[in-house]
Amino acid sequence: SIQSRLNRMLNSSHDHKLLALVDVKDFDPKKITVSVKGGKVKVLAECEEEHTTPRGKEYSYKKFTKEISLPPGVREEQVTYSL
Repeated sequence: SIQSRLNRMLNSSHDHKLLALVDVKDFDPKKITVSVKGGKVKVLAECEEEHTTPRGKEYSYKKFTKEISLPPGVREEQVTYSL
Protein backbone atom coordinates (compact mmCIF):
# COMPACT_ATOMS: atom_id res chain seq x y z
CA SER A 1 0.00 0.00 0.00
CA ILE A 2 1.03 3.61 -0.41
CA GLN A 3 1.08 4.18 3.34
CA SER A 4 3.42 1.25 4.00
CA ARG A 5 5.79 2.44 1.25
CA LEU A 6 5.71 5.92 2.74
CA ASN A 7 6.52 4.56 6.20
CA ARG A 8 9.45 2.52 4.83
CA MET A 9 10.82 5.58 3.04
CA LEU A 10 10.48 7.78 6.10
CA ASN A 11 12.16 5.15 8.29
CA SER A 12 15.03 4.73 5.82
CA SER A 13 15.63 8.48 5.67
CA HIS A 14 16.12 8.99 9.43
CA ASP A 15 19.69 10.26 8.92
CA HIS A 16 18.64 12.82 6.31
CA LYS A 17 15.98 15.46 6.12
CA LEU A 18 13.23 14.53 3.72
CA LEU A 19 12.10 17.35 1.44
CA ALA A 20 9.38 15.54 -0.51
CA LEU A 21 7.92 12.24 -1.63
CA VAL A 22 6.68 12.10 -5.22
CA ASP A 23 4.53 9.19 -6.38
CA VAL A 24 5.75 8.14 -9.84
CA LYS A 25 5.00 4.43 -9.49
CA ASP A 26 3.15 4.29 -12.82
CA PHE A 27 6.25 5.45 -14.74
CA ASP A 28 9.27 3.50 -15.95
CA PRO A 29 12.28 4.59 -13.83
CA LYS A 30 14.26 5.04 -17.07
CA LYS A 31 11.72 7.71 -18.11
CA ILE A 32 12.05 9.75 -14.89
CA THR A 33 14.52 12.61 -14.57
CA VAL A 34 15.39 14.59 -11.47
CA SER A 35 17.38 17.80 -11.71
CA VAL A 36 18.48 20.41 -9.20
CA LYS A 37 18.96 23.90 -10.58
CA GLY A 38 18.19 27.45 -9.54
CA GLY A 39 17.32 26.47 -5.99
CA LYS A 40 14.66 24.00 -7.11
CA VAL A 41 14.32 20.26 -7.49
CA LYS A 42 12.45 19.30 -10.65
CA VAL A 43 10.94 15.86 -11.25
CA LEU A 44 9.83 14.98 -14.78
CA ALA A 45 8.25 11.66 -15.76
CA GLU A 46 6.83 10.67 -19.14
CA CYS A 47 5.08 7.60 -20.45
CA GLU A 48 3.80 6.75 -23.91
CA GLU A 49 1.89 3.56 -24.66
CA GLU A 50 0.61 2.06 -27.89
CA HIS A 51 -2.36 -0.30 -27.98
CA THR A 52 -3.83 -2.19 -30.92
CA THR A 53 -7.62 -2.28 -30.95
CA PRO A 54 -10.14 -3.56 -33.51
CA ARG A 55 -10.34 0.04 -34.80
CA GLY A 56 -6.59 0.42 -35.17
CA LYS A 57 -3.77 1.72 -33.02
CA GLU A 58 -4.41 3.94 -30.03
CA TYR A 59 -1.80 5.92 -28.14
CA SER A 60 -1.82 7.25 -24.63
CA TYR A 61 0.64 9.75 -23.23
CA LYS A 62 1.20 10.82 -19.63
CA LYS A 63 3.50 13.53 -18.37
CA PHE A 64 4.15 14.53 -14.79
CA THR A 65 6.15 17.55 -13.63
CA LYS A 66 6.80 18.72 -10.10
CA GLU A 67 9.03 21.54 -8.90
CA ILE A 68 10.02 21.90 -5.27
CA SER A 69 11.89 24.90 -3.88
CA LEU A 70 14.84 24.07 -1.69
CA PRO A 71 14.56 25.32 1.89
CA PRO A 72 16.81 28.25 2.89
CA GLY A 73 20.35 27.12 3.67
CA VAL A 74 20.21 23.93 1.58
CA ARG A 75 22.81 23.89 -1.17
CA GLU A 76 22.06 22.20 -4.48
CA GLU A 77 25.02 19.84 -4.14
CA GLN A 78 23.58 18.50 -0.86
CA VAL A 79 20.45 17.15 -2.55
CA THR A 80 20.14 13.42 -3.09
CA TYR A 81 17.23 11.35 -4.38
CA SER A 82 16.20 7.76 -4.86
CA LEU A 83 13.55 6.01 -6.93
